[in-house]
Amino acid sequence: MKRTVKRIAPLQAGKMLGVLYACMGLIFLPIFMLAAAAGAFAQHTQGAQASSTAPGAVVAGIMFGMGLFMPVIYGVMGFIFGVIGAAIYNLVARWIGGIEVEVA
Repeated sequence: MKRTVKRIAPLQAGKMLGVLYACMGLIFLPIFMLAAAAGAFAQHTQGAQASSTAPGAVVAGIMFGMGLFMPVIYGVMGFIFGVIGAAIYNLVARWIGGIEVEVA
C-alpha cells in the first residue's frame, strides 16, 4: 500500500534533527580532541621558532573548548535547519504533492 507524506511537523523535525546532529557532534568529538592535542604538541616541539605565534597551551585550550561546544553547536544548527527544511517541504508538497512511501 502506498501512502503520501503530505506534511511534516516543523517543530518535531527540528527536535529530531537537533538530537541526531548533536549525536554526530559527539561522534566527531574525539577526533577533534586528538587534532587539538596534535596541534598543541606540534607547536610545543617548535620551541623558540614559534615565538611570534600563540603559545601551544593557549591554542590547545581554545581547540579543547571549541570541541566541547561542538555537539551543542551541531544540535542547535540541526534544530534550526530541521525546522526550515520541514517548512520548505510543506510548501513544496502543497504545490506538487508529497513523497510517496510504501508501507506494509
